[in-house]
Amino acid sequence: VAQRLIRNIFGKVRDINKKYDLIVDGDRVAVGMSGGKDSNTLLYFLDLLRKYTPLKFEIIPIYLDLGFGTDISPMYDYCSSLGYSLIMEQTNIQYVVFAARNEKNPCSLCSNLRRGALNRVALSNGCNKVALGHHLDDAVNTMFMSMIFEGRYHLFKPSTYLNRSDLTVIRPLLYVEEKQIESFVNSQGLKSIKNPCPADGYTKRQEVSELLRDIEARFPGSRKRILKSIENVDSDSFWSNIGRERP
Repeated sequence: VAQRLIRNIFGKVRDINKKYDLIVDGDRVAVGMSGGKDSNTLLYFLDLLRKYTPLKFEIIPIYLDLGFGTDISPMYDYCSSLGYSLIMEQTNIQYVVFAARNEKNPCSLCSNLRRGALNRVALSNGCNKVALGHHLDDAVNTMFMSMIFEGRYHLFKPSTYLNRSDLTVIRPLLYVEEKQIESFVNSQGLKSIKNPCPADGYTKRQEVSELLRDIEARFPGSRKRILKSIENVDSDSFWSNIGRERP
């Protein structure tokens, strides 16, 4: 069962990579690591992509320490088990968000700061691409959040080029469902590092996620069909205007 699951996920990662040229020969790819199930899965399957396809590219795992005093020794061990050295970058993001700014809705600011810091560390390590662990559920949840709370379409694109930094952000897990990721980490015995953020689990994203779980329960396969409907929009201008990201 575990091997069949691995083949299934790897097939999806390989398919989206081929469709959107997420990784090509010569790339040096920074992988944003958090110690959670998504980034652990991302690193594992990018490693398989490097080993079992003709592509020649490098993988650089990067972890941003936000200032919560998290023990990340399991993450060092995990990266080492796959043959990689984890780069850890110390930041003061926790202080800025919760002390200096005392944000009532901290997630947006934290996300912007983390994105900027990760891109900076990626560039300083000679990377031209940054891989993030967003999966199919994340993409659908984000689109619904933007429609409900912002009155617009915002979607995680498979690939986004950032002009200012000359980096490309890629999301190789966008065809993979969260339940598959959960099954994979359980089958491998991978332990996730608990998110120490005080806002974890108390966000609008969590509420929308629960709403979409209800929809999926009533209409199985709905998330995949929603994402497919976005891909079926035959408009370059649509894809170029949704999900704009700041470097």
